[in-house]
Amino acid sequence: MEVLVEITALPRVDEHTTIVTAEAADVWRGLGETLDRSFTRPGSARYARLVGATDRTASGPGPLAEGSTLHGFRVAEAVTGRRLVLVGGHRFSSFALVFRLDEAGPGRTRLCAETRAAFPGRAGGLYRGLVIGTGGHGLVVRRMLASARRRAERR
Repeated sequence: MEVLVEITALPRVDEHTTIVTAEAADVWRGLGETLDRSFTRPGSARYARLVGATDRTASGPGPLAEGSTLHGFRVAEAVTGRRLVLVGGHRFSSFALVFRLDEAGPGRTRLCAETRAAFPGRAGGLYRGLVIGTGGHGLVVRRMLASARRRAERR
């Protein structure tokens, strides 16, 4: 639970939500496939090295297993079909990406992605402006959610 306390101490940046016409188990698998595809590519590895990410390599049993790492993230919590918490840090920011899956009616699941982050110092402020202020972060998160939705709905 210590990780959760640290996460709640991070300022909330944004939250994005999509409704998926699929059961939570299928959404969970779609989310895992999407994260695996998004954060194990060579480009994500280069970016993780460039910003000095704490976790620079993908390791462990998979993107939805506690203790596993993706480029730039560590899985801090994984409650199958309910909640996934990714945490990370680099020289410009400490952050968490929290995915929640909730029932949204028969055969429908609400998939939410909440970002929390701190951007210390002048360099952190500049980085926040580049990543958050330009809308780039929101675009990437919405694309991830849409990809997870498509994968789940194909099942």
